[in-house]
Amino acid sequence: QEPLVESGGGLVQAGDSLRLSCLVSGRTPGKNYIGWFRQAPGQERESVATISWSGVAMVYAASVKGRFTILRDNAKDTVYLQMNSLKPEDTGVYYCAQGSKFGPVASYYDDWGRGTQVTVSS
Repeated sequence: QEPLVESGGGLVQAGDSLRLSCLVSGRTPGKNYIGWFRQAPGQERESVATISWSGVAMVYAASVKGRFTILRDNAKDTVYLQMNSLKPEDTGVYYCAQGSKFGPVASYYDDWGRGTQVTVSS
């Protein structure tokens, strides 16, 4: 069983909304942070949003602040990424990851999902 599984991606038009889900079936003590990252073709993976399971700490990339919201449901071991007002530049593969350090740095995260594709047409 994979520790993290993303779902909810798809093809949408600019201005539409999507909600991505990350089911964390392999929650590990000490790995208290979940991050959403994305990677566009030919580009490096970048952080989108990060949250702690306590919900106290969260951070967003400047490019998505005000449009995206990261949410967690501890009872369902699921972290969501609500994406509104989508733009073509939001296109990419979206990954969730869990780790023991908080922050928008990919190396902070130990376990990764396989990703879900989001495509925003203009």
